[in-house]
Amino acid sequence: MTQYIIYSAVVGSRAYGLATDASDTDRRGCFLPPARLHWSLRGVPEQVGDDEAQECYWELGKMVRLALRANPNVLEVLHSPLVERSTQVGDELLAIRGRFLSRKVRDTYLGYADSQFRKLAASRDVRAQVNWKHAMHLIRLLIQVDQVLRTGELKVDVSDHRSSLLAIRQGEVSFEELDALRTELTVRVQSAYVRTSLPDEPDTEAVDAFLVRARRAMVDA
Repeated sequence: MTQYIIYSAVVGSRAYGLATDASDTDRRGCFLPPARLHWSLRGVPEQVGDDEAQECYWELGKMVRLALRANPNVLEVLHSPLVERSTQVGDELLAIRGRFLSRKVRDTYLGYADSQFRKLAASRDVRAQVNWKHAMHLIRLLIQVDQVLRTGELKVDVSDHRSSLLAIRQGEVSFEELDALRTELTVRVQSAYVRTSLPDEPDTEAVDAFLVRARRAMVDA
């Protein structure tokens, strides 16, 4: 299915502006196969990837459904500053990426952050260990959702916070300091949510119209 990729971007630490010499290059995107493959008995996989190459691509319909639910991983792909490949349909997808953003981001981003914090706390209590890389990304998520609620735009690059985030990754803060920062940012997010200009729901009709056009164009492909 990789021959049908319509959009590919670098994500992860390089897109965040947090890369170090040891950082991998992770790529994510989507593919749009011909209609005949959708109609065939074989069908079309929802995603394909290469773990060794750090690549993963969703079928276009799967990707937009996840984005409509404000999935942080997928929204990151759509807003990455490091786009490596985009066809005409990919460009059309990027043109409507703002239509996926809604007040739902608060719940999905806070949900991810809360889940990660519980795992970190459990690991600390049971094994006396903390995965500081995961701790860094917990804070990074909170910074990003606060920003998108306040501005209406998702900024993937958090290099303005590089020094403080890398300090967390290197374990230069205590777990108590991490928890205090998490709590402070969560309060900011809740405050931003009250005043955000984002709509309650994403623009499903616009996204659906785009998906129909894209798939219709593949009928004779």
